[in-house]
Amino acid sequence: MNRKATALDVAKRAGVSRSAVSLVLNGRGDGNVAKESQDRIRLAAQELNYSPNAIALSLRNQRSRVIGIVSDEVVVSPFDGNIIGGADDVARSHGFVTVVMDTERDAARDASAIETLLDRQVDGLMYVTVGLKPLDVPPGMQRVPSVLANCYDSRTEPQIHHVIPDEVTGGREATEHLLEFGHRDIALLAGAEVDPAAPLRVQGYRDAFVGASLGVREALITHAGWDINDGFNWAMRLLDGVAPAERPTAIMCANDRLAVGVALAAARLGLSIPRDLSVMGYDDEHRIASTMVPALTTMALPLREIGRAAMSALLGAIEGSESTTAAPTLETMVPCRLVLRESTGPAPR
Repeated sequence: MNRKATALDVAKRAGVSRSAVSLVLNGRGDGNVAKESQDRIRLAAQELNYSPNAIALSLRNQRSRVIGIVSDEVVVSPFDGNIIGGADDVARSHGFVTVVMDTERDAARDASAIETLLDRQVDGLMYVTVGLKPLDVPPGMQRVPSVLANCYDSRTEPQIHHVIPDEVTGGREATEHLLEFGHRDIALLAGAEVDPAAPLRVQGYRDAFVGASLGVREALITHAGWDINDGFNWAMRLLDGVAPAERPTAIMCANDRLAVGVALAAARLGLSIPRDLSVMGYDDEHRIASTMVPALTTMALPLREIGRAAMSALLGAIEGSESTTAAPTLETMVPCRLVLRESTGPAPR
C-alpha cells in the first residue's frame, strides 16, 4: 500500500523548506514565501495528493475550523436551502466545515442549539431563516463571531451583522420592467402584510411609479397571501366580468406561487399570457418559474449569494482582526436579479 504523502515530501518536490510548505498550505504564505515558491508548493501538493492534517492544524491554530449554522426550517423546508449551500461553498474553500442544526420553527430550541454548537468549539455561528424576518438573537451568538443570513437583529440597537436581499430595489426593478413594456394598470398581489418582505416590495413598486412620474392606483395593491389559491382567488376578483378596458394589463406577484394562481385564473377566463395579460413573479422558485407555461418572468432572490456573502463576512471576522460586531456597517444587502422569460410582454392596445 502506498503511504500518504507528507509535508516533507511536498517540500522536497517543490525545492523549499518544510516550514515554507506549512506557511503556504495554512494560508499564511503571502509576505512570508515568494509567489513562485508558493505556486511550486501548491503544484507539488496537488501532484502528491497532499492535504494538511485537519486535527493537527486545528490544534496548532487553536481553532476547530468548524462553523455552526442554525436554521429555523431551512433544512426541512423546500425553500431557501441554497443559502446554506452558498455558505458551505465558501466555508469549504477556506478549509472549514459546517455543522447545521434545524429548529423546525420552534424558537424555544434556538438557545439550546447555539449552546450545543458552542460546546463543540465552533469558530463561528450563522443563523439562517426561511423568508426575511427579524430574529430574537440567542445570547450565545455574542460569544463567538456570528452573522445572520436572510434575517436581522430585532433589538433596538442591533449588534450582529446581517446579510439580506435588497427587496425594495427588487420590487422597483420588477415594476420598471412592466412599465417599460407600456403597462400602466399594473396590479400588485403583495403577499401577506405581516411578513417583512411584503411592504418592502410594495415600496419598490411605488418607487417605480414615482420614478416614471406616474400616479399609483391604490385599489390595485392587494395583500393576497403567498399560496397558489390566494393568487387564483384574487386574480378572479380582479379579472372576472371586468371589461378589457378596465382590467389591469399586468399583474405583479410577490412570489412565484401567487403567479401560478394568476396564470390558472387567466386560463379559466380564456385570457392569453402575455398577449392579454402579463404576469410577473418573484423568487425564481426552482421547478416552478422555469417550467410554467408560459415560463415565468420573475425577480430571482439571491439565496446562494446571501449564503456566500454571510459566510465570507463571518470568516473575515474569524480570520482577521475585526469582529462582526465591530464592522463599519451591520448590514449587507445583496441585489436581486431580473429573470426574463415568456410571461411578460407589451401592454395590449
